[in-house]
Amino acid sequence: MSAAGDQLAFIDQATFLSLRATGRAQLVQYAWIYPRPVDMAGLRRFHENLGYGFAGRLIEPAALPFGRHRWVASTGPAGELDVGDERAPSALGAWIEERSQRRIDPVHGPGWHLGVLPMTDGSTAVTLVASHCLLDHGASVRTVTDAVNGERRDFGYEPPGARDRSAALASDVRQVVRDLPELGRTLLTATKFAYQGRKQISSAGASRPPAAVQPTDAPVILPAVSAIVDVGEWDTRAAELGGTGYSLLAGFAALLGERLGRARPSDGSVTLLIAMSDRGGDDDRRANAMKIASATVDPGPVTIDLTAARTAVREVLVTLRSGPDDKHALLPITPFVPKAAVRRAADLIFGDLPVSCSNLGDVPVDMTRADGTEADFMLFRPVDQGVTRKALERAGGQLVVAAGRVGGTISIGVIGYEVGARNSREWLADKVVRTLADFGLKGAIV
Repeated sequence: MSAAGDQLAFIDQATFLSLRATGRAQLVQYAWIYPRPVDMAGLRRFHENLGYGFAGRLIEPAALPFGRHRWVASTGPAGELDVGDERAPSALGAWIEERSQRRIDPVHGPGWHLGVLPMTDGSTAVTLVASHCLLDHGASVRTVTDAVNGERRDFGYEPPGARDRSAALASDVRQVVRDLPELGRTLLTATKFAYQGRKQISSAGASRPPAAVQPTDAPVILPAVSAIVDVGEWDTRAAELGGTGYSLLAGFAALLGERLGRARPSDGSVTLLIAMSDRGGDDDRRANAMKIASATVDPGPVTIDLTAARTAVREVLVTLRSGPDDKHALLPITPFVPKAAVRRAADLIFGDLPVSCSNLGDVPVDMTRADGTEADFMLFRPVDQGVTRKALERAGGQLVVAAGRVGGTISIGVIGYEVGARNSREWLADKVVRTLADFGLKGAIV
């Protein structure tokens, strides 16, 4: 359920506190590729319309250190529509990467930005980057399709600083008192969960590969690529292997995870973190409305038989539909969690060397119409800012796979880092191409 009024839901508070504790910002990025110049008038209308609803807000931190943060209004364009200088088509991937690292701030703004790249062959790219603290994929779909159709949702939030400090403190105290019964229940759950997971806590990180050299706190841009695969070929291959489009994605993610050193030494399996949307109707204003559970997939047989992967995915989806697990029940204590504990929480919740695998499903055709007309291709990337090499190597690297069905294609976004590897865009593209080839598939790589 969504948070009442203007207060952040606990899952959104947890996302924001993670950003504050680690300095690592999670973002959503979409790119539209047109084989021609875009309609700039239509694109400017799109840009004007984007800053409403989920994207028309920022976070105002609570007056109390352990208070609940709240949403404040920030409607309209978050900045200028940024039209870049013309580049060669071969520079498209680098430009998308550059845009992913432009400053985003869910408190002071901008919470999102939109850029345009004209290319020397007459084609054009458009990309939107936004803070995950403001919106997830489900909220992004609603925001983008509203902007395409000229609908401007008003959530009715107050402007920043509308309350003086004494009023803010009084409001925070009242909310803490209202939250006490739920907090008490959550603490009991936390005690039970910590006892059950004490062995996992003590061993977290044991299977992670050691850093090749002493890592530094220097910032790192994670390699990211996208693969565009024909939807007919994807579905045909999934059926031939006894699976579905979703289980083929899981098999692809598991095999790619093995290639990036993310298989468990004990049995060679790969842990996939699978998310499912939990968004309700129009009154659900959570930035992140999802449930997450883990599935274990053996990458060994996936290129010849997807039966086991299909079973693992089906069991996880059944679990997610039945309700949140104890980990999600811990969210109400997030305002009281020290920063050091936030940094360690992922080890407990997700275990070692996980691979995030998100099936975005069928993308509404309206979402492909950034300038009012359908783009040839659309890319999806869950990207990061503020990542340091030290943090990456402490975590044993990272792999995120997100795919959506758009038009006649499957668009697969991959972000990956392997301890001790070359970790360039070209390196990751080669891994993706080889993994697709193992399934008898080809894709255009951006």
